[in-house]
Amino acid sequence: MREGGVFYKNELAGKIRQLDNGSFVFRYEDGWFLNTDKPAISLTLPKKKQEYHSEFLFPFFYNMLPEGRNKQVVCFNLRIDPNDYFGLLLSVANNDTIGAVKVKRES
Repeated sequence: MREGGVFYKNELAGKIRQLDNGSFVFRYEDGWFLNTDKPAISLTLPKKKQEYHSEFLFPFFYNMLPEGRNKQVVCFNLRIDPNDYFGLLLSVANNDTIGAVKVKRES
């Protein structure tokens, strides 16, 4: 199992995990979920549920990945399989992202 902390404006909002069977779980942290002043990290992951499950990497996180030639260069330099979307997310979404959300590797 691999896991990353999901940060919104540098504050921990939740965690995303890839389970051993390849599926994914995103879960809002208790404090974030219960605080009505804290926004959802995405329109596709509203705070109506605290935990989300998916067989594939959630589209919100998939859209944070580099594409095309940038993806090729990153995968080559970091020795990541181009089909390992979660590994790529954990490697690149901790620094240079568009928007307020970052993902930092935890395990």
